[in-house]
Amino acid sequence: MARDVASVARYLRAELLPGAVPGARPVNAVLPLDDFGPPVDPLHATLVVAEEAALLGVAGDRRAALGETVVVTSADSPRLREAVRDAGITAIVGAPMPPSLLVPTLTSLLAVDQAAEARAITSAMRVLTLAARRSGITGVIAELAHRIDGWAVLLDRHGEVITTAGAGSLHIDDAIAVAVGRPVRVRHRALQVHPVGPGQDITAQLVTAPRNDSSGRGRELSSQAAALLDLLMRTRDSSQLERLGRSMMFETVREGGEEAARLLRRWGVHERVLVGFALASRTSGVDVEHLLGLWLDELGAEHVFTSQRGIVQGVVREDHAEQIAHRARAFASTLYLGLGRPAGTDALARSIDEARHACEAARTGGERVVRYEAIPTVSFVLGALDPDQTARLARLLDPLRAAERPAELLDTLRVFLACNGAWSESAARLRIHRQTLTTRVRRIEDLTGLSLSDPDDRVAAWLALRASDG
Repeated sequence: MARDVASVARYLRAELLPGAVPGARPVNAVLPLDDFGPPVDPLHATLVVAEEAALLGVAGDRRAALGETVVVTSADSPRLREAVRDAGITAIVGAPMPPSLLVPTLTSLLAVDQAAEARAITSAMRVLTLAARRSGITGVIAELAHRIDGWAVLLDRHGEVITTAGAGSLHIDDAIAVAVGRPVRVRHRALQVHPVGPGQDITAQLVTAPRNDSSGRGRELSSQAAALLDLLMRTRDSSQLERLGRSMMFETVREGGEEAARLLRRWGVHERVLVGFALASRTSGVDVEHLLGLWLDELGAEHVFTSQRGIVQGVVREDHAEQIAHRARAFASTLYLGLGRPAGTDALARSIDEARHACEAARTGGERVVRYEAIPTVSFVLGALDPDQTARLARLLDPLRAAERPAELLDTLRVFLACNGAWSESAARLRIHRQTLTTRVRRIEDLTGLSLSDPDDRVAAWLALRASDG
């Protein structure tokens, strides 16, 4: 930790007389009075060593400039105390050593301290580099926030959030306002903005706030982290193409049918029954996609998953689902895992949707692992019904089955409910225009007499779908 004014006074076994410079301000320079000249670094304290006679002889602008420094002297007299008090000068008086030794002693003290700071920053950058290799940009931001004991926000050149760690909504608002130059009452005195990229070619902006307002180490580490982030953002990520390919293939798996089963076999998955899963993290500091990839590699399983809006969805063997659940429960940070019911490889959409509902139930209930069949709103209701009652519940959707293109309407209803009524996401998953989705939903409502904007009707429709699946 950087040596501050108060710790210098303690080291010298001298008395600190308060003035304009706070005792907690870090010290970065020491020089004799004859070599002193303004300006000084406002974020750090400069120690000015002087003998009493020379100090008392300073006047005018030079005396005013000393008010922004910390005077260190071996002398201690009523006259000296009165002079520094009247001038508002912070002073360390009565150092028990010859005046000629003060400058070399303090220089040596700061040199040792600065060397320790440099070693600490070098060590921290090694960890940040390792985080970059393992988790990319998200990992660097999460580790940086931990290292500076504060928060970090990475914004693109337009002020849009890329990723954050340790920052609440008010912190993010401050970061955006400062980055785009909008007037704001900054809530954190140590707010720092570091451009990511050289000169005019800025790719992003890193905003950090160490918990310690005067943390020089935090400023230096954030600056070096910005250079590392610039390298990451300018390096073409070959995994992006892999993610895109997996996402497109996963959509084929969701659609089901013989094409989905054939694709899975070519993917290296030969089981006829799989389990849908959905995995998310409580914090943005965990790269869930990367973590799941490591788990699947350990299990020798194929990477049949895709990531969307912070939730990773995929399918695995039943025994692998148990292993992933065990890892999710034991992971250091809080993860939320939802598991659907087993389904055939030609009809996995239901299990994947169930897993997403179970994941949301895990988040809501604060549980790490939730199985779809254990969700009370589904299992308790359907489990309490006899076959005739279940069939009667399923008949709620008979008007859709009797309509023209029934499979299209039932699939639209299933996806719309699985997406919690999100129009854009539902249209994207169905690969139709949003207006087409609106038309289909209105038709479903007209045929069934349900209102899909009403929570009770959505529950009834979902139970009817589940009853039909059973």
